[in-house]
Amino acid sequence: ASLITLVLPFLLVPISYILINYNLIINAPLSAIVKDFVVTFNYCLAYYSITINLSYLLLLIFSIFASSKQVKLWQIKKLSFLFKKRFLPSVSIIAPAFNESKSIIENANSLLSLKYPDFELIIVNDGSLDNTMKRLTEYYGLQISNYAFDVQLNCMPIRAIYTSKSFPKLIVVDKENGGKADSLNAGINVSRKEYFCGIDADSLLETESLIKLASIAIDQDYELPAIGGNVFPVNGCDVSHGQIGTISIPKNPLGKLQMMEYIRSFMAGRLGWASIDSLLIISGAFGLFRKERIIDIGGYLTKSGIYGKDTVGEDMELVVRISRKLRELKQKFKIAYAFNANCWTEVPENLKGLYTQRTRWHRGLFEILYFHKELIFNPKYGRMGLFALPYFLIFEVIGPVFEFQGYLMVLLSIFFGLMNFQLILLLFIGSILLGILISITSLNISQKNFTHFSYKDTFTLIFVSIVENFGPRQLLSFWRLSGAFKLLRGETGWGKLERKGFTHTK
Repeated sequence: ASLITLVLPFLLVPISYILINYNLIINAPLSAIVKDFVVTFNYCLAYYSITINLSYLLLLIFSIFASSKQVKLWQIKKLSFLFKKRFLPSVSIIAPAFNESKSIIENANSLLSLKYPDFELIIVNDGSLDNTMKRLTEYYGLQISNYAFDVQLNCMPIRAIYTSKSFPKLIVVDKENGGKADSLNAGINVSRKEYFCGIDADSLLETESLIKLASIAIDQDYELPAIGGNVFPVNGCDVSHGQIGTISIPKNPLGKLQMMEYIRSFMAGRLGWASIDSLLIISGAFGLFRKERIIDIGGYLTKSGIYGKDTVGEDMELVVRISRKLRELKQKFKIAYAFNANCWTEVPENLKGLYTQRTRWHRGLFEILYFHKELIFNPKYGRMGLFALPYFLIFEVIGPVFEFQGYLMVLLSIFFGLMNFQLILLLFIGSILLGILISITSLNISQKNFTHFSYKDTFTLIFVSIVENFGPRQLLSFWRLSGAFKLLRGETGWGKLERKGFTHTK
């Protein structure tokens, strides 16, 4: 079934062309048929690009209204009001850590200094092979604790639980290696708060990020089983003692490219999907989840869990499973998104690391859609089944296959001299102009949220939004296709990403 999902897009246009142009095929010479097919495919690529970008523009319109509403709601909230006892839900921050010695102290200090009335920080050392645990022990004066907890979710054995007299909000779980999802399940078992916030150990939160995220709950009439926030590259920012000083875009060209991608993805994509109650992705780097709901559905997917399988896309899969469960229970709910709550994380600065990350993301998406295939186009699951999941299938999974073919056909058109003004104009509008418009508008929405970027950085990002259409986007599309084939070959796991740690101010 997985193989068919990949092969079918390769054959879709050729088969359709044969059926529509049967008389031409049996009467015309081969050279004429090939040239006509190449031109036809290019028109299909142009219309496909226009369709997907018009979809993004529609989401962008929803995002503009949603962002304005969120800004107004946040402006009328006062921290003294939000800090009233039991006004906001209590939160356990869970940070899985594997070989994060370079940034673990800065990250922990950042999380401990968050402005929030009732929270605890649980760092889960997932069998690190470096000195992550040693650094934590020495810096915070950790001691083994007789900490009592219920094992409600399966996870790898916990060796010990540490606490600190000087930092009462800090809990460190030392466990055998089981992966990120397993570590989050362990953290959920240990947690004692109403919600938990999953955050990557190489990420930093702004001091008001958590309270901005949680305060979305008081704006809604429905239960919020999950709330997501922004994730941006920390590369290029100055960090001191776990706090972000000067914020700027990455100096590395790949970092700049990812900054523009992240802004577009969060401002146009997730904010738009959330505004029409169809959000299915909350970043694993920064998400807030209702603990009891996650326990009810069996926690994150792991081989030791109730479903007996792992996934590298545990963040999206969890949201899909929550939404699926609550729809089956006919429970009113909303997956929310706070566009003004920012998390900063380290992103790859070399092609190898970026390739590993993107192929992993695409494998995860493919796994999730296959695991929940019965939901796709199923009206029982509302907008999720009729719009959100089909969108990911058509444009995110099948799309790269079609795009890769399209780029080859464009090259053939140039080689055979088949390009005409109308085709060039359609390809330019559909593939480039609309994409640039979406990127610049997303950047504008982001600037409403925070004015960290200098004029120089802003113009650099505008320049990146233009340049990325000529090579980088095509390469990323090819990598996504490569990720799907890796899954078919049976490749699993996260892959190793090099961490440089944070840059300190002097």
